[in-house]
Amino acid sequence: MSPLVITLLIVVGIVILIVIGYINHMVENTKLEKARKKADLTDRIRRCGDLSETMPGQMVSPALKLLLTRLQLQLGESLQQLDKQDARLKARLEELRVLANLGEAIPVTNAPQKILSEAKAKEVRFQLEGLHGQIGRAAQDGLLAANDAKNWVKEIRDLLVQLHVEFFTNLGLQAVQEEQPRQARLAFERGVQYLQKQPDPARYQNQKQQLQAHLARANALVLETAQPQINEPSELTEGLKSMDDDDLWKKKNIYD
Repeated sequence: MSPLVITLLIVVGIVILIVIGYINHMVENTKLEKARKKADLTDRIRRCGDLSETMPGQMVSPALKLLLTRLQLQLGESLQQLDKQDARLKARLEELRVLANLGEAIPVTNAPQKILSEAKAKEVRFQLEGLHGQIGRAAQDGLLAANDAKNWVKEIRDLLVQLHVEFFTNLGLQAVQEEQPRQARLAFERGVQYLQKQPDPARYQNQKQQLQAHLARANALVLETAQPQINEPSELTEGLKSMDDDDLWKKKNIYD
């Protein structure tokens, strides 16, 4: 073989190796991208499902339940394109289609939850933040119209306000029951201040009036507890008892 042929064979061999390496690289990248998409879709489906099932019942309307169901269905259908042999996913998608077809008649089975502690309030707040994130991703991916996403963001803001109102109200009422009027007053005051800081405080006028009514009651209880009890001995009551009729008459004349 001539040197030229040998050189050509070496060059061709090198090119073939480069092409094989590039193809392998592309195949690996495709597998990694497919695995990444599957993991992302699976995670988003799980998050939407958790929100749908675990959010407090007082915050889950049929419209919200339907939204989360449809998001799970759309994400699940995308996941099915990557793994058509997943029988469990196929069965789940059938369940979601049945629920989605019910529209606003979809059942809401979430039980109401009392917001009585700061830890519970934070837990629900994180859920609302997670809901906000899922709606944002859905809008970016074209699964949710931009106008619908904006409306849901407003709804989430209202739910966040509802969360704070419930928390401060429940905290205050619990303090009243435990005969701690000062703590109750503080809780109701914080609730009123929170509503006053909202961009549109008039929107929450009813909630503000209810908190103010609770606050007035707590203030009255604080004043009652601050007054000395008639039956309790004190320097003042003992001094009044020691007054004779003449002193008492003189005191009456002074104030008359």
